Amino acid sequence: MSELSTSTIDHAMAGLHFDAAGLIPAVVQDDQDGTVLMVAWMDAEAVRRTLTSGRTWFWSRSRRQHWRKGDTSGHVQHVRSVTADCDSDTLLVRVEQVGPACHTGTRSCFARPLGGGS
Repeated sequence: MSELSTSTIDHAMAGLHFDAAGLIPAVVQDDQDGTVLMVAWMDAEAVRRTLTSGRTWFWSRSRRQHWRKGDTSGHVQHVRSVTADCDSDTLLVRVEQVGPACHTGTRSCFARPLGGGS
């Protein structure tokens, strides 16, 4: 992801719709094969940090603090692109994932089928 200017970031973020708690969901997807790796929450500062640093930043609702993916595990995410959905209330963050994305050690947090299906 190329470095973005402050004015470019401000312009991009101006159209985002955060919820009443000031958060927006971020779907994190592998840039190579399209696997959905995880979903997390971002506030405006986490979006800004993600866009300026090239690494994913999130807001922890339970710890009430920012966290950068991989700082404790070493399983970092290098941001390739960030796009908003048609309503500007959800982000799609495409990344190059280093190691497993899930805190349980699996590649994706979406590894537990609920049954059935065809």
